[in-house]
Amino acid sequence: MQTWDAITSRRNVRVFSDRPIAGQHLDQILEAGRRAPSSQNWQPWNFVVVTDRTQLQALSQVFDGAYHVAQAAAAIAVVGPVDDNAFHRAQFDLGQATMSMQLAAADLGIGTSHAGVVNLELAREVLGLPGDRDWVILLSLGYPADRRLTPVKNPDRRPFDEVVHRDRW
Repeated sequence: MQTWDAITSRRNVRVFSDRPIAGQHLDQILEAGRRAPSSQNWQPWNFVVVTDRTQLQALSQVFDGAYHVAQAAAAIAVVGPVDDNAFHRAQFDLGQATMSMQLAAADLGIGTSHAGVVNLELAREVLGLPGDRDWVILLSLGYPADRRLTPVKNPDRRPFDEVVHRDRW
């Protein structure tokens, strides 16, 4: 897939087929996260990839909006540090790593959806997080159950001219 095709094909997928993801594809997706841009090359992230069905079920309980993790072929927990700064650069960096992984997955025909974590203690227990890690973004992965990833012609987005301003608001 070309970059633009991956960008226009990526959509939130929350219903997955039961097809497993090859280890080399998971590693490629994780490598995309590792190579993401980072403020001052800080790289505050760690990634915990989960494929065990029992753990996926448990992770789906960390937030009502994380239900899709239970049926995913895999999930990646993007884990951030306790320490940050006033600009919240760790959150920004982890967001960039998450998006890089979503685009790499789309390139491979693998669907993704992200979820926050409300019950950090449960996530900490399921993932075995050390005490110096304080928050988590979950990324569920799997092949879409409904339809392949293809460029979306008419995305449900605000109109371009409503969003884009040139030189001034």
